[in-house]
Order: sequence, then C-alpha cells, then structure tokens
Amino acid sequence: MEAQKNIISRRRLMATAAATAATITSAQSEEHKKPFKIKNNRIRQSIMGWCFNPMPTIELAKHCKEIGLVAMEGIDSKHYPAVRELGLKISLVSGGHGFKNGPCNPKNTDTVINGLKKGIDLAADIGTKKVITFTGMSYKDMDPDEAAKLCIETWKKVMPHAEKKGITLVLEHLNSRDDSHPMKGHPGYFGDDVDFCAKLVNGVGSKNFKLLFDVYHVQVMNGDVIRRIKKYKDIIGHYHTAGCPGRGELDDTQEINYPPVLRAILDTGYEGYVAQEFIPTWKDPIQSLRHAAEVCDV
Repeated sequence: MEAQKNIISRRRLMATAAATAATITSAQSEEHKKPFKIKNNRIRQSIMGWCFNPMPTIELAKHCKEIGLVAMEGIDSKHYPAVRELGLKISLVSGGHGFKNGPCNPKNTDTVINGLKKGIDLAADIGTKKVITFTGMSYKDMDPDEAAKLCIETWKKVMPHAEKKGITLVLEHLNSRDDSHPMKGHPGYFGDDVDFCAKLVNGVGSKNFKLLFDVYHVQVMNGDVIRRIKKYKDIIGHYHTAGCPGRGELDDTQEINYPPVLRAILDTGYEGYVAQEFIPTWKDPIQSLRHAAEVCDV
C-alpha cells in the first residue's frame, strides 16, 4: 500500500513538473512573440552574428532591421555590403588574430601587428570606428609580467596607424572559468581579469586604445558590474551582453539585472554600441533576440 502511494506521489510530481515546463514554454512562445520593435533608441543595439549560426547572415540582418537594431558585428566581411545596403552599420571589425593568438606570446607578434593593421584599414574603408583585439592565451613557462609588457609594446607599434586612420582598438576581457562550452569560457586566456585588462589599456596610453567591457565575462570573473562600469567609463569603448551563467538569453533564469546595467552605461555618457552576444536556447532564436532588444531598450 505504501509503495503504491509512493508511485502515485511520484506520478503527481512528474505531472506537476511537466505542467511547469509547459507554462515556461508557453511564456516564451506568447509573451516574447509579440512584434516588439525598439522605440527608445537610447542604446545603439548591435548583434554578434556568430551566436545565431547556422542562420544565414542576411536573414539575421533582416530580422535585426525589423526589430530596430542598428548594427552587426562578428560576421564574415563578405556580407558587409549586403548588410550595409539594408541600412545597418558594422559596429566592430575583426583584428585578424583571434583570442588564442594574441600578443602575450612573442611568436604571435607579427601576426598580431599585421592582422590589426588590416583590420584598421578595413574599418576605415567602411566607416567603422572599432577593431577588436585580445591578449591571447597563457603558455608554459610564461612570465606574466613580461607577457603584459609584450602586449603593451606590440599594441603600441600599431597605434600610430590606428590614430592616423581614426580607428580605436578595443581589448576584450574574457572569462577563463566556464569550461562547459568552447564559446562560454576560455580557460587559459591571459586577460581574464577585467581590472588587469584596464591596466593594459592604460599602459598603452592612447585615446584610440580602449576596453571592450563584456558584461557576461565580467560577471563570471569579477562581478560588481555597475561599479566597474562607472570606474572604467573613460576607457570603455564597446560593450557586449549575455545572460549569466550559461551565456544564454537575458531573461529571468539568469542573474544579471540588465535594465539597471544599461541605465548605468547611459549615465556614463557612453554613446557607442552595445552588442547582443548571447547564444539562443529558445526554440525560436528571433524571439530570444526580440526579448533581449526589449530588455535593453531602457
């Protein structure tokens, strides 16, 4: 008799869980399916295109235009003409060396310099003002102080070209803690402390070299997001978003309260782009994008 009661209880529990899951799915389908379009336009919203692969870039661009985003980044440069024809800007250009092959390792020095110069030229040609760069990965027997010094020296070699072209390089801080997915975290990344990255930026000492403040990565590694936004406001040149943990949607399953974060960004006088860089988990990724755009439309 007791065993039968336990079986019934378990069945009821499973039924309740299924009903709860259905309710959540329904909320995603109904609440965020409304045809939201950005209306406040105080935040210049962009999107990091790789997150929505394998959706074709131009299909994604058309959705961005319809929702009210104003730019794209993280897409193949071959799509730039078509994206710009739709009336969207390119908010950030690749520095050509990727996050793994950065200037902290002397074997990458030439690759970094050449890649950044090409990125600067491309950005100047299409009217984009920002080019992304990274520190690269730590390696065996690396001296952190010497690696930091080499990073600064390498970037300084590129700065005259960037300044001449009117282009700003932005150094992205990445988290090294999340090892669950190759794009949710980057174990071994040298610039995994945003405060350290800020020191590198100040070490370069150019108004054309700034920090790319990725809210997700900062939350994973450092936290205290709004205070750091205020602290580093003078050296921040670009922003990325994503839910934390998991780099998913900006919804209530994650821990970052984005509207106050966006208002804090506005309060600093920032007028650049904020790019959505979350990996969609909802059945319809465009619903995810609509929702994120609404959350950030403060």
